[in-house]
Amino acid sequence: MRREGIGQARLIWTAGVLLFALHANAQTATVDQRVDAYINGEMQKGHNIAGLSLAVVKDGRIVKATGYGLANIENGTPATARTVYKIASVSKQFLGAGIMLLQQDGKLHLDDKVSLYITGTPNVWKDVSIRQVLTHTAGLPLDPPDFDPYKETPDSEVVSSLFSHPLLYKPGEDFRYSNTDYFVIAEVIRKVSGMPWEQFLAQRIFTPLGMSATRTTTTTALVPNRARGYLRKDGVLQNAPDWIAVRPSGAFLSSVLDMAKWDADLYEDDLFTAASRDQMWQPIKLKNGTVVPYGFGWGLSPWQGHRRVFHDGGLPGFQADFERFIDDRLTVIVLSNMQGVDATKIALDVAVFYLPPAAPAN
Repeated sequence: MRREGIGQARLIWTAGVLLFALHANAQTATVDQRVDAYINGEMQKGHNIAGLSLAVVKDGRIVKATGYGLANIENGTPATARTVYKIASVSKQFLGAGIMLLQQDGKLHLDDKVSLYITGTPNVWKDVSIRQVLTHTAGLPLDPPDFDPYKETPDSEVVSSLFSHPLLYKPGEDFRYSNTDYFVIAEVIRKVSGMPWEQFLAQRIFTPLGMSATRTTTTTALVPNRARGYLRKDGVLQNAPDWIAVRPSGAFLSSVLDMAKWDADLYEDDLFTAASRDQMWQPIKLKNGTVVPYGFGWGLSPWQGHRRVFHDGGLPGFQADFERFIDDRLTVIVLSNMQGVDATKIALDVAVFYLPPAAPAN
């Protein structure tokens, strides 16, 4: 081929690339507009959403991050991608991750009995393993006895208050979701790491990943970009109560931008080995052989034919949902400062705009 032919071919190729890029950008803009229209429509239904922040992450890169409504109604502060919310039980995945880091360090094993690390456990706890506590199969109740959300109580005292109460079932024989389990996990992390669990997680996860907006909940510290929580009572919008107690089961404040950083690292081998990630997302099997779709602070139910790891959460005034479609390398994060918002529905509805159609069942 002559040189002019090569040049012409390059021009044709370049033009094709530009047309493809323009078409792709147009498609992206259309998707963005459709997502915005969908969420704005949800917010207007009964005026039931004060503020909401959304992040969509594809292949570890943020493709959409924005806010809707108000982070603070009294001050008229808009919600943005930097707005900080209580993430409630989405926090559980960080406690589970802390255990995996300690196992990678060789300091514990998932099948160790918790009695190795927590003193004074009753005889009925002798068969309770760390794995069972992580997966809500240990027999512990939903919430600690006499829990007071307006009283700060050391985790060790909360855990020891359980000792005089019977287990709900024999360890490994059932699955019942339990916030109490993660008080036990937090205490194991504290004992094994030799530092407060929140300090350990900040040192090993949040700081290395640059998650500067993520921290334990607080009613007194100054938190930049913090959202105020709201609820409706008898149809009237009110400030939600602000719990004083910091519960490991729902401990953290975060933003969608910080959660996107966390999501991106879960595809890498920086913090966790591939083996650790597989263990975190492995469904638990009960003693009778029943498989339960729950991992170490992660739900594992597939959705419309797509492999899915996820968790939602709620506290007075806040709702959160974190959806990861691992095989599609897509994540949708929704945080809201309005109690009762169906964050999971919103996140899954948004995912439809970005996921390929599910393959038909054989």
